[in-house]
Amino acid sequence: MVSSFQFREKLKEGKPLIGTVQTLNSPEVTEILAAVGFDWLFIDLEHSILDIEGAQRILQAAGPQCPCIIRPPSQEEVWIKKILDTGAAGIIVPRVKSVEEAARIVKCSKYPPEGDRSVGLSRAHGYGLSFQEYVDNANREIAVILQIEHIDAVRDLETIVKIPGIDGLLVGPYDLSGSMGKIGQVNDPEVQQEIQRVRQVCLEANMVLGIFTTNPEDVKTLIEKGYTLIALGIDTMLMGQYLRQLVQSVK
Repeated sequence: MVSSFQFREKLKEGKPLIGTVQTLNSPEVTEILAAVGFDWLFIDLEHSILDIEGAQRILQAAGPQCPCIIRPPSQEEVWIKKILDTGAAGIIVPRVKSVEEAARIVKCSKYPPEGDRSVGLSRAHGYGLSFQEYVDNANREIAVILQIEHIDAVRDLETIVKIPGIDGLLVGPYDLSGSMGKIGQVNDPEVQQEIQRVRQVCLEANMVLGIFTTNPEDVKTLIEKGYTLIALGIDTMLMGQYLRQLVQSVK
């Protein structure tokens, strides 16, 4: 298990990090996910009922030994600021479509002089008790990950990977397929061709490459292809699949 304070370092080392997506507003679920050995948790505020308060409770339940990377519901600066102030080990920003958006996200995520993140006294800062330590280290320790899930971003990818401060790119196959007029058809040859293009550009640029998958049988192959940040399944889906199998096994 990777400590929150080591997550960005491990990401840069290129070691495979296997996580899962949490959408349920339940610290108890978090404790279970952290206890079973996931390397990180993808806390999703984009497609769930979770809010900032719920996200902070999840971080408290996960503890420092299970890094939580939070996805905001939008790219707005206020969301990035609030998420980082909870003490998250990083952010995964959705729906990036351009070089300009990517650069702005990095700027919002970094304290001056590297960016213009606002300074507060929150959980991340130990409510003031560890303020200086946090602001001195935040730019170096917080992971900034962008989701490549729109065809416009794929077309700009060679420039996006050159932006300083981006720690990784995570492919969103489902939204990418939708942006290509093939919603949900993640195995369509044209969609797979664009995913392959993202992979190739990232590998050539030595950029950390991540992806979401629902199939555990894919993980080994994905790692062999160079994906090192893997989000495997969603809490609700995993629960539903297991319970369905359980019921079917006794009926």
